[in-house]
Amino acid sequence: MRLLGSSASPFVAKVRMAAAICDIELSVDAIDTGNEPEALTSVNPLGKIPALVTEDGDAVFDSAVICEYLDRMSGNQLIPQTLVEYRKAKTFESVASGVVDALILCLYEVRFRPEEKRHSDWTDRQTRKADRGLAWLGEHLGELGDQPTIAHCALASLLGWIELRYADKLNEFPTLTAWADAFYAANPKLAETKPHL
Repeated sequence: MRLLGSSASPFVAKVRMAAAICDIELSVDAIDTGNEPEALTSVNPLGKIPALVTEDGDAVFDSAVICEYLDRMSGNQLIPQTLVEYRKAKTFESVASGVVDALILCLYEVRFRPEEKRHSDWTDRQTRKADRGLAWLGEHLGELGDQPTIAHCALASLLGWIELRYADKLNEFPTLTAWADAFYAANPKLAETKPHL
């Protein structure tokens, strides 16, 4: 199967990590979303990454949907099936994705909008949202077991992306940094999936 994406994307990293846990091989096609390439828009009409192309040529997109697809392919190795554990893992994934969304909006505001047109009140609001989410993740680390799940993938890919784009922010959340270090030490093959340029 082919995964269309960027090595720097936290959402692509989450899918790559999920595939590794599920022991599913993916080839990754590097895509630059900035120029809306036909190779991507023909697979995902929204032009967003990641997008998965199955062996049959079918398209699956949105990282959460792709991860659930991989989980089903693997016989549920990634997403817990009991109601309580499912809720915990999927809520954890949702908060991690929300933090990424907020910080990406801040990054885009600086990267694509001229300084005189930037909205500091709006980016401050997004930053507060991200900080609350990171604090919540830190407070709920005890809910993560030793066996990697979708929650581990979401958190590890988020922290890898923050290290890449907002390294100073990790100083505010030392328990999350310590968790990431311990996670990759225990799962060295997953370190290859971290976001990178």
